[in-house]
Amino acid sequence: MTEVLSRVSPWNIANYLTVLRLLLVPVFLGFLLAEDGGNAGYRLVAAGVFLLAALTDRIDGQIARSRGLITSFGKLADPIADKTLIGAALVGLSLLGDLWWWVTVVVLVREIGVTVLRFVVIRHGVMPAGRGGKLKTVLQTVAITLYLLPLTGVLATLAVAVMVAAVVVTVVTGVEIVVKALVLRTTSERADMKRAARG
Repeated sequence: MTEVLSRVSPWNIANYLTVLRLLLVPVFLGFLLAEDGGNAGYRLVAAGVFLLAALTDRIDGQIARSRGLITSFGKLADPIADKTLIGAALVGLSLLGDLWWWVTVVVLVREIGVTVLRFVVIRHGVMPAGRGGKLKTVLQTVAITLYLLPLTGVLATLAVAVMVAAVVVTVVTGVEIVVKALVLRTTSERADMKRAARG
């Protein structure tokens, strides 16, 4: 697998989309924070830029897998770009007073913690994203988009409900990944070899 990755050039369309997602983050924040977030037009543009950036996340992965363009750069940059986009949106909304800070802190701690955990256990094996992780991403994207829009009344209440659901799934899937990591560290081939060496 390492040899295959080394033969694929990092200069490919999938990685271009990943880099584009990173470049869109300051553009998105610029529109979100313009006029202290009080301009409905800017908020709509910010939502559009956010959705465009989120769409590149789905497309770049599909392209990389379907065309055999998976690279070491992409495997590292893609999750960084994802978390940068989500983190920027949550922090921006909290700075404007539109979103509770505790929500932003919980989500960021989970995302950063899981990323670090994946690197810690990488010697024992790769923990692929499961259905729960995909559901978490969808809920976070929908919730943030709703918060970006100038909604009132029932729609504003809907935004809160979706955000609560996103936070719950984020925490639950985070706990699941911690459990999987602990199991992987004790059941992997590397762990068996260490036990055999000690025995």
